[in-house]
Amino acid sequence: MDFLSEFLTLFVGKLQSPTLGFLLGGMVVAALGSRLTIPDSIYKFIVFMLLIKVGLSGGVAIRDANLAEMLLPAIFATITGILIVFIARNTLARLPGVKTLDGIATGGLFGAVSGSTLAAGITLLESEQMQYEPWSAALYPFMDIPALVTAIVLASIYAGKQKRDKYLKNEEYLRKEEYGGMQPVAAGGYSNVDPRSATGGYSGDSGATGGESSSRSGGGPSNRVEIWPIIKESLQGSALSALLLGLALGILTQPESVYEGFFDPPFRGLLSILMLIMGMEAWSRLGELRKVGQWYALYAALAPLLHGFIGFGLGYIAHITTGFSPGGVVLLSVIAASSSDISGPPTLRAGIPKANPSAYIGSSTAVGTPIALAVCIPLFIELAQATMGGG
Repeated sequence: MDFLSEFLTLFVGKLQSPTLGFLLGGMVVAALGSRLTIPDSIYKFIVFMLLIKVGLSGGVAIRDANLAEMLLPAIFATITGILIVFIARNTLARLPGVKTLDGIATGGLFGAVSGSTLAAGITLLESEQMQYEPWSAALYPFMDIPALVTAIVLASIYAGKQKRDKYLKNEEYLRKEEYGGMQPVAAGGYSNVDPRSATGGYSGDSGATGGESSSRSGGGPSNRVEIWPIIKESLQGSALSALLLGLALGILTQPESVYEGFFDPPFRGLLSILMLIMGMEAWSRLGELRKVGQWYALYAALAPLLHGFIGFGLGYIAHITTGFSPGGVVLLSVIAASSSDISGPPTLRAGIPKANPSAYIGSSTAVGTPIALAVCIPLFIELAQATMGGG
């Protein structure tokens, strides 16, 4: 009982940190109807600065680190990203009133990573003086890209199955028309009306569009999924590009003086402004979430906690087996609990065009991200300190 009381007291204390205070402040300002706006260009600049800073510190750490130490956490990050999408496919996407493609896209967004949530997690770890491997920020792409690829592949498989089912039903209908609805013919003659010709040819020759094709040997539409374009789209996203650029500069150059003199000092201030923006946007997106139903709100409320605990459990295994630091376990939990706010939405819009953006973006921004920031980060920091000492 004393442990639980102390845990809750420290947890509430972490909710009062400046980083989370600005997030809640942004939500309050928006709820009061304030006309305060921050230009999108400033938002993008802040995200760029934060991720370059995270990438630089991670790159320097990777340059000096034993790469074998990164292997198990990287594998666990990949497994987590893929697993999150499959969880959504078999839970949210199967609920009544939820379209399968919308559920899969939501899982993809929650499996992908939020750079701003990662930056907030690092800031709170540093404020707690909790040790972590700087290269742990580089686990970002190991979770982000597999999650987006898995979501788009699952959506393509589902869409392909739907098209094949429709194709087979059409073939069955034509066969019934052919054998059951033949025209009477004169003696010694044949009907000059071919049921298949009513549509200008065989059904397998019509209706194929875009990347779909029909097999001449009697197969249905072909739905091969191109993986590289999905990976390329993810890598070209602004958030991941900034992080990877910072990593490359940290590994290949000597950026310590620029890092300490320019990128590190404004980090906390820029992050506070970013949290204010995200709080305002979260409140504004609540209207979108109401349009797509209560299941998305429930999923968005529970998913960050579930995903974070999956990341924490796998990170704890890495802690026991390889000495992965408690702070590193927290960061793995945080990126698992986060949902992409920058690179994920455009990738999913391009990869799953029939999914409703209001469903996956609204549930992520309005509910998922605030819970990841305000609840999951302090929760997993406190849990790591309680179970691993936090040293």
